[in-house]
Amino acid sequence: MRAPAPRSIVPPQPEPELAGPFPPDLHDVRHLWLKAGLLGVWVLVSFVATYFARDLQHISLGDWPLGYWIAAQGAVLVFIGIVVVYAWAMSRFERQDAAARAAAAVETSRGAQPSSPSAVGRHGV
Repeated sequence: MRAPAPRSIVPPQPEPELAGPFPPDLHDVRHLWLKAGLLGVWVLVSFVATYFARDLQHISLGDWPLGYWIAAQGAVLVFIGIVVVYAWAMSRFERQDAAARAAAAVETSRGAQPSSPSAVGRHGV
């Protein structure tokens, strides 16, 4: 009878990350202020305004009281507006960052160092 051949022990391979780490520009001060401001608007419309909706019943928009508009449609419309504003602002930030990187690449290709940290991007963190 033969003895079984020794098996080589292979260390387990780490699982690949599904979505790597966030780029540092997602945590830029501009982005954080944008997120904080839009979340503040969302909280005001979703919770504060609806909390006082009963007190707003004496104000009418058309044939319906203001409390109805806020509870039924206003909060949803404001949320859609927040999403649109966020998408527009992020697109603008990305264009600004791409232009800054292009300007920094031109300076670097000339052999000069970027003149300031703001030449590469306006990262306040």
